[in-house]
Amino acid sequence: MSKSKGNILFQLTGSIACYKACGVVSKLVQDGFEVKTICSENALKFIGRSTLEGLTHNPVYVDTFEEKFALEHIEIVKWLDLAIICPATANIINKLAAGIADDYISTTFLAFDFAKPYLIAPAMNKNMLNHPATKKSIETLESWGVKILKTGYGYQACGVEGEGRLLEPAEIFGAIKDEFKK
Repeated sequence: MSKSKGNILFQLTGSIACYKACGVVSKLVQDGFEVKTICSENALKFIGRSTLEGLTHNPVYVDTFEEKFALEHIEIVKWLDLAIICPATANIINKLAAGIADDYISTTFLAFDFAKPYLIAPAMNKNMLNHPATKKSIETLESWGVKILKTGYGYQACGVEGEGRLLEPAEIFGAIKDEFKK
């Protein structure tokens, strides 16, 4: 078996765009990256654990205090070369900027070593993206060194058209690959 191109922590939050994220995970694994995933409880309402386990051949982390994984949020930060939240909801973006650590993703974020790249790929309704709280949170996260990917423009699951769509899988894959070229 060949050596991994890098270790990626891929985190998914509760958005219909989780189906697109699975395509990115699949491409990363096929390209030779080692990928581990963390899902919010709400992400699992859109996709199942078995999908991500099948794509990555690794367990899916959900509960910070899950048996055998109670301190994994510390170990996984040491392991990873890059972290990404994709799709990232307004909830997680605002939570991270406020320093709240009440689930696996936000707890891992507070343990993160910002010498490594941290990407966020937003996916939300245009009004949520343009809300003053979300805009301020994005500015805060960027000031800490988090790279916020742009969003796509088009039809949204809620029936409106506008910015806020998750980028297409190829664009997200490209953004991740670009980080490994630096």
